[in-house]
Amino acid sequence: MTDIVSDSWEDFSVGAPLRILLPGVSMALLVAVVVMILLMQPPIAEIAELVRTLALTSILSLALGFLLYRRGLTRSPSLLFTLVFSYIWAALLTLVNVLVMAGLMFVNEHDLALSLVLLLFAAIIAVTFGIFVAAGMTDGLRKLADTAQAVAGGDLSARARVAGRDEVARVAKAFNEMAAQLEEADARRQEVEQMRRDLVAWTSHDLRTPLTSIRALVEALHDGVVNEPETVQRYYRTLRSDVVALNRLIDDLFELAQLEAGGVKLEMAPHMLSELVADVVERFQAVAAERDISLEESVGASVGAVVMSPEKIDRVLANLIGNALAHTPAGGDVQVMARRTVEGVEVTVRDSGRGFAEADLPRVFEQFYRGEAARSRATGGAGLGLAIAHGLVEAHGGRIWAENPDGGGGLVGFLLPATPETE
Repeated sequence: MTDIVSDSWEDFSVGAPLRILLPGVSMALLVAVVVMILLMQPPIAEIAELVRTLALTSILSLALGFLLYRRGLTRSPSLLFTLVFSYIWAALLTLVNVLVMAGLMFVNEHDLALSLVLLLFAAIIAVTFGIFVAAGMTDGLRKLADTAQAVAGGDLSARARVAGRDEVARVAKAFNEMAAQLEEADARRQEVEQMRRDLVAWTSHDLRTPLTSIRALVEALHDGVVNEPETVQRYYRTLRSDVVALNRLIDDLFELAQLEAGGVKLEMAPHMLSELVADVVERFQAVAAERDISLEESVGASVGAVVMSPEKIDRVLANLIGNALAHTPAGGDVQVMARRTVEGVEVTVRDSGRGFAEADLPRVFEQFYRGEAARSRATGGAGLGLAIAHGLVEAHGGRIWAENPDGGGGLVGFLLPATPETE
């Protein structure tokens, strides 16, 4: 960045003065000659003398001013001082040049004194107006600098006041856009940090609970606290269930990490969705019967084969059905439906539970989010099922959603896009 600034200043300090001063002097000489010819119609000799004199005085004056600017004003700590000095120097140049010309034109002392008074008056008015303009511009820059310091100090909500349409206003607008992006990035960072803390807290809880149970059961078996064969077998069943829960949690964490890293490999092939739905529903029938829940499936005849990764869509269906059963009261029902639409194949899992809280709907697919009706500690689970389903469906190029349909309950559906092989 320093090199860019240095190169830019070097370009300005060498090339810009010639590109600005020479055309300016040429234009001033041309205007002076044209006006003199129109008003006075002098002889050629006087015009030539005027041009020589004006050219000499203007070049000397501007060269001296540029030298002063390069030697001192570039190191000035105040832009206002630089501008004010420039206005004063411009006024002095005007006075000197006019007085020199007046002396060459043999103006009498009275006229010369009067010209000096009028020129001083005009110069002071011009410098005053210049200071007024410079103060307004530098005030905007000062406020912009104060806002920048506030942002640097951590106040990302600070914004610079944008007034006008000049370069300072454009800088202020660009700065505000940058500050807004920084504020948004900081909000995302805080959200990620909160999710990291939640990840540690929730994962610790979900690991600690079965591990505590396993330790207690193993110690009881090891110390001979239980001897009855039926009790021992029950302890072993509980141990197996806790180990399976731990294994499921680790698998979920691993798959979620793969999804976030984009490392999920999908072996896509045409597969009969009706068979897949029937297999998954059959696996959950025992759980549904144990909880006195009716689990039914309905697949439209037009669904046919779908290009997908059967293993991953099986996982999606299992997560959605398991989540629905967990939030359906005894005597309720869960319906799994699939149908073909213009966009592709739509699969929905609907339960007769309480449905989703409105505050939960935008966040039900966030990892480890456990809303009142989405995922709760009372129903178990690590809060990863819907997040994994979301990632797997998106990996297929589809979309997933959650809603509270008319008639009550909750519904989670996903759409797999149509492909030439499935149409």
